[in-house]
Amino acid sequence: MNPIVSIIMGSTSDLPIMEKAAKLLDEFEIPFEMNALSAHRTPVEVEEFSKNAEARGIKVIIAAAGMAAHLPGVIAASTPLPVIGVPINSTLDGMDALLAIVQMPPGIPVATVGINGALNAAILAIQMLSLNNEELASRFKTYKAALAQKIVKANEELAKIEYKFKTN
Repeated sequence: MNPIVSIIMGSTSDLPIMEKAAKLLDEFEIPFEMNALSAHRTPVEVEEFSKNAEARGIKVIIAAAGMAAHLPGVIAASTPLPVIGVPINSTLDGMDALLAIVQMPPGIPVATVGINGALNAAILAIQMLSLNNEELASRFKTYKAALAQKIVKANEELAKIEYKFKTN
């Protein structure tokens, strides 16, 4: 089994956030890999990974970083593959990472999800992969329908809660 999604994090301290992406990819039976690479501590390895990812069969890269958060942009600079950036809340409530990832120069886009938004990154990756995979697209539509059903069920439960001035 060869990976088609690569989850890259600046350090293993990002794993508690990034495992949300891993769990969803696993649930959808999408082969993926997980590695720690640092734009600042292992720049040669980051460039090598970026330049070789497409040839290895990777289709989408999810890259997480906190603080200076250069990792997603550095990867995007050296690959034609779509890169989804996940800003990690490590300092400044994650705003420094969010701005570092989202403010890329023209020609080097990084799709950016919210701070600690690894689950949304995996969802976006699945949507991208679904463009050329009808079976995956069908499973994703079922997943989305289940999300809607959770809200219907939540409203049913809320309707059972009674307050003196609650009107529904």
